[in-house]
Amino acid sequence: MSDNAETFAFTAENLEAAKVILAKYPADRTASAVMPLLTLAQRQNDNWLPRAAMDAVADMVGLEPIRVYEVATFYTMYNLKPVGKNFVQVCTNISCLLKGSDDVFKVCKEKLGINSGETTPDGQFTLLEVECLGACVNAPMMQVGDDYYEDLTAETTAKIIDALAKGETPPAGSQAGKRVGCQPAGGLTTLLGEG
Repeated sequence: MSDNAETFAFTAENLEAAKVILAKYPADRTASAVMPLLTLAQRQNDNWLPRAAMDAVADMVGLEPIRVYEVATFYTMYNLKPVGKNFVQVCTNISCLLKGSDDVFKVCKEKLGINSGETTPDGQFTLLEVECLGACVNAPMMQVGDDYYEDLTAETTAKIIDALAKGETPPAGSQAGKRVGCQPAGGLTTLLGEG
């Protein structure tokens, strides 16, 4: 889709998904469905929201369009312009910074040849420096699409970018190979027994 998409309509499948979302809210509280409906619209539209999609959501929940624009412009999870196929978001907040996110971000910039907020000429990658993505214990980390890549180093970051460039989907999660979920890097130290 172009940067100035003038029309938007949910696909039949997504219209059904929108009805399921709306059914979760009382009839007089459909405005509460704005965020999940914007997410649905964004997923349908190659991970960005043209004004027409926001207008469709506003109409669906009975709000003035400006109210939906306010939500979409406030939350960074909504993209108001097209992004690359691989939307790479590198956290540089305090936990990630202390654990080496500057190196991770530097590798991304060098490998992709772009800076934060830019998209590669082939449209395959968009790079963005972001605030906390909520995986502080597994810092440093980056998000690509819906996947979190954690416990990154410059080397593991380069491997992930290379794999994505080849059209592969590298395994998400800890790249250190020693961590389970959000357990401490050295393993559990408490609650080890069953009793």
